Amino acid sequence: MKEIEILVEVYSPIEEVINILSKFKYLGTKEVVDTYYYDPLRKNLKPNSSNQINECLRLRKKDDTNFITYKIDEFDDDGKWLYSNEYETQINDITVVNNILERLGLKKLITIHNKKRTYKYQEYEIVLETVKDLGYFLEVEFCTNKDIDVKEKKLEIQNFIDSLSLNISQELNIGKPEMIINKLNIKID
Repeated sequence: MKEIEILVEVYSPIEEVINILSKFKYLGTKEVVDTYYYDPLRKNLKPNSSNQINECLRLRKKDDTNFITYKIDEFDDDGKWLYSNEYETQINDITVVNNILERLGLKKLITIHNKKRTYKYQEYEIVLETVKDLGYFLEVEFCTNKDIDVKEKKLEIQNFIDSLSLNISQELNIGKPEMIINKLNIKID
């Protein structure tokens, strides 16, 4: 699945953001714990020298449901992130899968604790995220299996975000895993 999204940091008061988002269909709030793994033997499955993650393996606990995900990021010619190809499936026992990954030699990189308030508007999923140790973020996502013009879709998403009239950052072009790695100054050889 092609995941096209824009992530921005939120500076507006959260009550104001929730009030603006309340005009959309509210899907609920979930506690999400994401654990990212790296492979010390494979260059593609660990942060590069700039702490950028181009491929990642993640275990996700979303309330009482568990998932395993493999993501491959796609970049434009200037190295700017465009979208991710995401392969995700539900799993029963996250502890067993964690043990399998560790037996295969993968190591835990980071764990991110996140509270996600999710809304739906037309083809977009809108998520207000409270990320432990990072702050507040707004993510607007469009998913498709079709071959579309990604840059055009990202422009549409940005125009939608701008229409909300919130005090936000520019598109971050970096994921929360990279933000945590940079904040904690984690180095992987």
